[in-house]
Amino acid sequence: MFDTNTIVAAATLKGHSAIGMVRLSGKNAFDIAEKTFRSKHIKLCDCQSNTATFGLFHEGDRLIDECIFTVFRSPKSYTGEDMIEISHHGSPFIQQQILYALISCGARIATEGEFTKRAFLNGKLNLSQAEAIADVIAADNRIAHSLAMKQLRGGYNDKLKSLRADLLNLCGLLELELDFSEEDVTFANRSQLHAILLNVRTEIKQLLDSFALGNAFRKGYAVAIAGKPNSGKSTLLNTLLKDNRSIVSDIEGTTRDTVEEVLNLGGFDFRFIDTAGLRSNSDNVIENEGISRSYKAIEQANAVIYLFDLTKTDAESINNELEALKHNVNWDNKHLILAGNKCDMANCNYENLIPVSASKQQNINILIDKLISIVQQSNVENRTVITNARHFESMQEADKSTASALAAFESGMPTDIIATEVRTIIHHLGAITGEITTEEILGTIFSRFCIGK
Repeated sequence: MFDTNTIVAAATLKGHSAIGMVRLSGKNAFDIAEKTFRSKHIKLCDCQSNTATFGLFHEGDRLIDECIFTVFRSPKSYTGEDMIEISHHGSPFIQQQILYALISCGARIATEGEFTKRAFLNGKLNLSQAEAIADVIAADNRIAHSLAMKQLRGGYNDKLKSLRADLLNLCGLLELELDFSEEDVTFANRSQLHAILLNVRTEIKQLLDSFALGNAFRKGYAVAIAGKPNSGKSTLLNTLLKDNRSIVSDIEGTTRDTVEEVLNLGGFDFRFIDTAGLRSNSDNVIENEGISRSYKAIEQANAVIYLFDLTKTDAESINNELEALKHNVNWDNKHLILAGNKCDMANCNYENLIPVSASKQQNINILIDKLISIVQQSNVENRTVITNARHFESMQEADKSTASALAAFESGMPTDIIATEVRTIIHHLGAITGEITTEEILGTIFSRFCIGK
């Protein structure tokens, strides 16, 4: 059970615009709206679902605005309830007056995300789809939008529901065995149980592995610019940004902390991180801290542009620097791009090295094309990817329980212990799509939404 009062909220941002919108949802939506609607030809309650009608919006005898009333009847509406959207001229004053009039007629202001919460509670969306709506609204780049839309359209929910259904069936059989424990009978097919547990573990592992990539594309694909002091890292960042974002100096160790900026290239957001110059030791405590932060930034980055000063570099020194870098950084699932700066002043034929001139802006396009190619090859838009931290946490717990269930099964533990572990897996998978929820979880999720969505 939940609050069935009729709710109202502005569905467009405050401010002057061509059109604004107020939406109304609940069992008394038509009765409340009818008190404000004026037309010579039709009553609002006679309008068919999914139709738009012109009418005058009145507060008592006072005309507020000429509006379009769009009617959605339960259950074929966003919330699953009777719902009316009122489009008006985009004046903040008009919107305020419309809201005041509808509240005076019996509606109440909606809380954050309450329209979408009602859609979930009325079975119009599952929980992960509801969360995806917030991600669609927040998406500010092509990949983030694509991933959010994929989740809104179902994402990996069908797979999770199928796994969960198989586990529920087997768990029911395991628990049935417990009722006949004295009879020493077996209902659940043990080989089938083992196969399902292994399949669940594989699916969960793949989704867990996808989270780092999905999260990267939501926030911007992280690219650390690294190299020795005075190799031209800050100049390269400024050239990419076409702005003097980082301080450039001939003095070694100018960059003491990481500098970050987001840049859209080829429709993809890249988060470039200028790092302090890397060297084995320094007499300056602050510079050493900067070097430590550089390694941390490199560790967390999705790709690294390692920049060499070609006027001070040969093949042997490149190998030595790369060996030191890989010794200090975990290189799993990370792309390394080698770039040689000052190609206008020196030459180096090192394999796979992109020669550039950060100051003269030479071959920067080749570097950009390489980054775009890396993102395109990830094929993230066509993959099943987790981007939601709550889903990731639930998946982690489900993975732990699956490992425990497999261990219990393979070591010949009693049926009740195996059944308990399987139940726990079911619980964590169900928490993602909303089969298992609490009011606290719902409150946390929908508090992220704006009022009116």
